[in-house]
Amino acid sequence: MFGDGATGFRPKSIVSSTVSDSHTWNLIFLQLLLEEMGHEVVNIGSCVPEETLIRECLERRPDLVVVSSVNGHGFNDALGLIRNVRSVPGLERTPFVVGGKLGVDGVRDVGFTRRLLQEGFDAVFGEDDLAGFREFVSARGLRAVS
Repeated sequence: MFGDGATGFRPKSIVSSTVSDSHTWNLIFLQLLLEEMGHEVVNIGSCVPEETLIRECLERRPDLVVVSSVNGHGFNDALGLIRNVRSVPGLERTPFVVGGKLGVDGVRDVGFTRRLLQEGFDAVFGEDDLAGFREFVSARGLRAVS
């Protein structure tokens, strides 16, 4: 289904920050990384209201949604976001991942990861886990084959 080079299929991804995060460099980096992996990427930017992200997901039907946080409030923002997303008919199984700086203390909290996964994220990545992110994308067939 994903990454089928024979049909020219390109996975579609949405890249977004959380509602309180105004950083954009991380979103541009993720967009470029996913494009390098063969994705068609829609970067909806920073400080994205949950309603906007939900609307974009319903309209575009992405194969992957990447939520990034740099400001340290990622856990709190992402927790509410995924709860709302998973309650929307049609988005119950859309792959959602979150990563970056999830807390303000600078320490990766295993409890954050566990809770975000329990609430519906498919994966949670620390701010230094680019290899894990790449593996996740590739392992799920979300890498276009040229």
